[in-house]
Amino acid sequence: MPELPEVEVTRRGVAPYLEGRAVQAVVLRRSGLRWPFPADLPQALPGHTVGLTGRRGKYLLIHFAHGTLIVHLGMSGHLRILPCGVAAQKHDHFDLVMAGADGPQVLRMTDPRRFGAVLWHANADGALADHALLRGLGVEPLEDGFSGQLLHQRTRGRNTTVKLALMAGDIVVGVGNIYASESLFRAGINPKTAAGRISLARYDKLAQAIRAVLAEAIVQGGSTLRDFISVNGQSGYFQQSYFVYDRAGVPCRVCGAPVRQIKQGQRSTFYCVNCQK
Repeated sequence: MPELPEVEVTRRGVAPYLEGRAVQAVVLRRSGLRWPFPADLPQALPGHTVGLTGRRGKYLLIHFAHGTLIVHLGMSGHLRILPCGVAAQKHDHFDLVMAGADGPQVLRMTDPRRFGAVLWHANADGALADHALLRGLGVEPLEDGFSGQLLHQRTRGRNTTVKLALMAGDIVVGVGNIYASESLFRAGINPKTAAGRISLARYDKLAQAIRAVLAEAIVQGGSTLRDFISVNGQSGYFQQSYFVYDRAGVPCRVCGAPVRQIKQGQRSTFYCVNCQK
């Protein structure tokens, strides 16, 4: 599943083609993906201009004066910018036709597994932050509100493991399976450690590691996650920098011990028993 870096790479890729440009048409090729498409979307957006694009956790936000389009890439979704008139393929489910300096262009969503989403939140429905998918989300890890102190405070009394606490999304958003494993390795923390037992000093180190890992992944275009490709059709290459993720049985890049793999919350966790205590 695309994680925060992949969504941010996507946002930066589509922003120049959306921001300040008017929607000419909306094309829906099925009734919906994970949830139904808003039935009135083809009437609600044409003629309106995109303001800014944004991101909340793994959700891409396309802001208009009268509301916000909420896009989630699901397990296998990706967005591309294409010339108007390019024929749609089997898994191309949603088009946003935009005015362009050299003619119309299309923001096209492709999602083979159909776990993604395109939803609409009108301003008349209340604050965007109160939307059902957004209101329970934690702080953004690349913004000022994120710190080791926050992690320490919000995990007191929690018996769940630190890996699962990071991925839950109610404390910090967007730290999915890959980047949680990599961040815990850099911080030297065993992913099986109870979140409530980790000291403030170690959480300070973990917060720094999370920021660094996510920032590096964004610069490198994210990771190649099965079907994920960026807007320009290229795959990210952060996977070449993995220390532990998907390296079970391979010697640790630091100490040489075999990287171990376990299951946590039905997801694979990779770590080094020597480097992570």
